[in-house]
Amino acid sequence: MKTDDWSVMPTYGHEVKFGVFLTPTPDRVLALAQLADAEGLDLVTMQDHPYHPAFLDAWTLAGVIAARTERVHVSLNVANLPLRPPAVLAKSVATLDLLSGGRAELGLGAGAMPDGVAMLGGPRRSPGEAVAALEEAIELIRALWTPGPPVTFEGEHYRLEGAPPGPIPPHRPQIWVGALKPRMLRLVGRLGDGWWPSESYVPPERLAEGNKIIDEAALEAGRSPQDVRRLYNVGRHQGSAREWAERLAELNLTYGMATFVLADDDPRAIQLFAAEVAPAVRELIESERGAPAGEPDAPAVHESTTISTPAPGVRHSGERAWDESTRPTAPVPAGARALTHQEQAAGQHLIDVHDHLRSELEQVRDLIEQVVASRLSAGDARAAINRMTMRQNDWTLGAYCSAYCRVVTTHHTLEDQSLFPRLRRAEPGLTPVLTRLEEEHHVIHGILERVDQALVATVESPGGLDLLRAEVDLLTDALLSHLSYEERELVEPLSRVGF
Repeated sequence: MKTDDWSVMPTYGHEVKFGVFLTPTPDRVLALAQLADAEGLDLVTMQDHPYHPAFLDAWTLAGVIAARTERVHVSLNVANLPLRPPAVLAKSVATLDLLSGGRAELGLGAGAMPDGVAMLGGPRRSPGEAVAALEEAIELIRALWTPGPPVTFEGEHYRLEGAPPGPIPPHRPQIWVGALKPRMLRLVGRLGDGWWPSESYVPPERLAEGNKIIDEAALEAGRSPQDVRRLYNVGRHQGSAREWAERLAELNLTYGMATFVLADDDPRAIQLFAAEVAPAVRELIESERGAPAGEPDAPAVHESTTISTPAPGVRHSGERAWDESTRPTAPVPAGARALTHQEQAAGQHLIDVHDHLRSELEQVRDLIEQVVASRLSAGDARAAINRMTMRQNDWTLGAYCSAYCRVVTTHHTLEDQSLFPRLRRAEPGLTPVLTRLEEEHHVIHGILERVDQALVATVESPGGLDLLRAEVDLLTDALLSHLSYEERELVEPLSRVGF
């Protein structure tokens, strides 16, 4: 059955996923998280109730779980916003995403227990204030995850005064909102990446009502209902594994629930859920839809709209970092298909990160040229850098260039250690391309060392500026060429595979 009436059959086009919802107590939570990872589940989550004396701090625990697992994504279920300032929360999620290789997500709530929040000194907000604060927080967090200029934000509950974005998470963490009432549901439709209720608060017979409010709000905001994943915290079913699977498949087919998170600390239940229930749910959905589970219906499929950035035609340096004619090109894999908007977001995120690097490089080049031409004194250069970055009040030209070099190095290290192995496993035909990109990373790192040496020479003698400009010219040619090649070869595979 195919329909545009989301209230009749909200398929939404999301791949079905499975996770666990663990109690953050020290006795066995790490072992259960590792069990979920080993059993092939997709997501490990934990409660965030800082006022509960027996519970571990959820974000500290999330970091340890990410370090002790290999493939599961990690999220709070859901983060207690009144006790976690959103600017710090944005940095916490981005840090976890960077260190885990793109495995952090953000479940977010307005704060369901005001007495507990107030007990720890947090704000006691009315329901209306809580929703307004959550809306401000989502906007602020996303701004701090997006490469670009410093962020100034003036809200009723939160504010920023020229805060630089960063660190930039390597994948776009999803913001999944725990919501029960209509105003919160409308917020999910306008802004959220997912709706995350619990079965104990929103039983199945209320899911259609919640979906309708979210879908209408999404359409009014110019979004698609498909932009909102439907997650569901569920308890253990008392019948057989097959009956349990049939129940979850029906929730997917009838209400579009696409991520099922088991709230149970029994390792036997987790193993059963992963080994028998999850595969049966996927099989039932595939059989019912007549297509692989998670393949979106036709309206969700589009030709790719991500456009790679070509390398500039003008060279700055007479030196060449490598022979571009020897670069391999990956074959198009068999069975390649059109991509959904959600899938394309992974490739677009790579372009966004690269655009940030390009923008930073242009700032470095412009600053150096002004100093070389004696149009800018050292003090004026410092002031200009502060206006561009707002990173430190006492940065020098050399400190800014060095910091930029570290950004590039971190970006490349993340690709080499996490992203490229994943792509190799998913699409072996990419191996020659990935090997070449890694080789170019080493060359670029060598050029960055030369830039560092030129910076040292500039500090010791003003005559070193000519050498610095020459090295930055070579870096410009190499980096812009490399980023263009990487986008040309990886944007589409990334969209197929994801981060």
